Amino acid sequence: MTMDKTSALVGEILEEQVELTLGELCRACQVPAERVVELVEEGIVDPSGPNPARWRFRGMSVQRVRCALRLEQDLGVNVAGAALALDLMEELERMRIRLRGLG
Repeated sequence: MTMDKTSALVGEILEEQVELTLGELCRACQVPAERVVELVEEGIVDPSGPNPARWRFRGMSVQRVRCALRLEQDLGVNVAGAALALDLMEELERMRIRLRGLG
């Protein structure tokens, strides 16, 4: 039985403690470094380190970059809009967690 690309399930689990270099993040998200730099400048991901050659990204950065790219591609939002949407989605998730704790 063969599987076409649309029916394949691919997943990655990255722990928060995992640190990625700029190159590793680019490979994981299949984007050029310039694109990641743009996302850093907009605040979508926040690396540690003094410059791109020494940047380290948390594992969660992969999810944020991929989500921002999907928002841009699927909904046509710009980078600033993607940053705002990501922040709002995270705030909504925090609120849901708090509500579950109250119930």
